Amino acid sequence: MSRVAIVTGGTRGIGEAISLALRDMGFQVAANYAGNTERAKAFTDKTGIPSYSWDVGDHQACLDGCAQVASDLGPVDVVVNNAGITRDGVLAKMSFEDWNEVMRINLGGCFNMAKATFMGMRERGWGRIVNIGSINGQAGQYGQVNYAAAKSGIHGFTKALAQEGAKYGVTVNAIAPGYIDTDMVAAVPAAVLEKIVARIPVGRLGHAEEIARGVAFLCSEDAGFVTGSTLSINGGQHMY
Repeated sequence: MSRVAIVTGGTRGIGEAISLALRDMGFQVAANYAGNTERAKAFTDKTGIPSYSWDVGDHQACLDGCAQVASDLGPVDVVVNNAGITRDGVLAKMSFEDWNEVMRINLGGCFNMAKATFMGMRERGWGRIVNIGSINGQAGQYGQVNYAAAKSGIHGFTKALAQEGAKYGVTVNAIAPGYIDTDMVAAVPAAVLEKIVARIPVGRLGHAEEIARGVAFLCSEDAGFVTGSTLSINGGQHMY
């Protein structure tokens, strides 16, 4: 029986590309989404990948959602923590709610999903957790103290949990994407985007499929000796 993988934020953008890449590798994929039911239904109709709605920032919702996936598809052996939001603003204008919501979902979601699945992976002696960080968690970014802090926290979370899982056959890694041609980046004003691209040595935005291929490798049998690592996929913009 094929292994089961959950991809959070898995019905659009980078998450959609990851869901498809893991499906094509032979995983039974469940794509989590937050609230865009119409988009999720279209994704499932197009791909055949079942979609499940819960808020990754809600601890109990993650426990219940992962239990439902396990009941429907089988034990969860792979988790890709991709779900994330932005609430940008300089500190002087950032509300506590904007800070807290980004931390709750982007970083808290990693904890919640790991709590729901890590012990099962450990007991079965095999598992893969891949956390999607960010170039802005490595280098920082003006107007993103919340997002940069959460993504930086993901990289620390990855290194610590990797040490807990290593002897049980559970690897924990992160990917730090640079600027990728997703809806989130498309919303950036054209003049700003032009300046961003000018700072990328390869001279273009990345593609969601390029991130997905990195995730696919880290979820494979071939990556069994890779844990606690962060793979930067950013076109050379930040070499860390």
